Amino acid sequence: MASNSSLLPVDKTLGFVLAALLVVAAGVAAYARLADEHDDYARGIALAGLRAAVQLAVVAALIGWVVKHQAALLGFVALMFAVASRTAGRRITRNRTWWWAAVPVAAGALPVVVVLVLTGLVPIDGIALIPVAGILIGGALTATVLGGRRALEELKLRAGEVEAAMALGFSDRDARLEIARPAASGALVPGLDQTRTVGLVTLPGAFVGMLLGGASPVSAGAVQLFVLIALMAVQAVAVSVVLELVARGRITRVPAQ
Repeated sequence: MASNSSLLPVDKTLGFVLAALLVVAAGVAAYARLADEHDDYARGIALAGLRAAVQLAVVAALIGWVVKHQAALLGFVALMFAVASRTAGRRITRNRTWWWAAVPVAAGALPVVVVLVLTGLVPIDGIALIPVAGILIGGALTATVLGGRRALEELKLRAGEVEAAMALGFSDRDARLEIARPAASGALVPGLDQTRTVGLVTLPGAFVGMLLGGASPVSAGAVQLFVLIALMAVQAVAVSVVLELVARGRITRVPAQ
């Protein structure tokens, strides 16, 4: 039996339900032929689910040791950043410019993490740094991917308008910005909607997790508010930086020579 503080019992039933949901998700994607020029999302969903299970199992096994050693703790945060940068870059483009995705991820997440550590709101030793850094790096990852992909796709679709703007005297950068900015800005919509509807439509993970851990509703609400506002700052910076990199031609989809 699960305790009252547990959201889900970790047993065979949970495993069966998770497997069934993964099969349904992949099956629906396959039936609807959800894909783009790079990915078959049915296969991607299946692999992502299996990969998540393996990674969480490894993290669960190591986390107790990691938080007791500061070097290992910082190394784990660095690993999260490296994986996020690689994932973002390869989602945006398949050529050698993918590594530029590390810049918006770092620009968005790193300053906030540093401020939290320097102000003492998050201690550099202990378990708190990993989930907080993970949330912020994950938010930067999502914003970078959405902003970068949308900007490049818009530039491809409206290449003629970019050339027309350049013919009118705009620089390459400014012409691309005028076309790509509205599309890239749409990457902020999910975060904005989540913040606008928090408590009315959804109760996000930080709030629920603190309640289950025994915190008061006021403390849980304060932490969740901090997470949401910090994420908006992180994502706004990440989108702005990736948009600038696309406009300057640092991130492209031109095949590598």
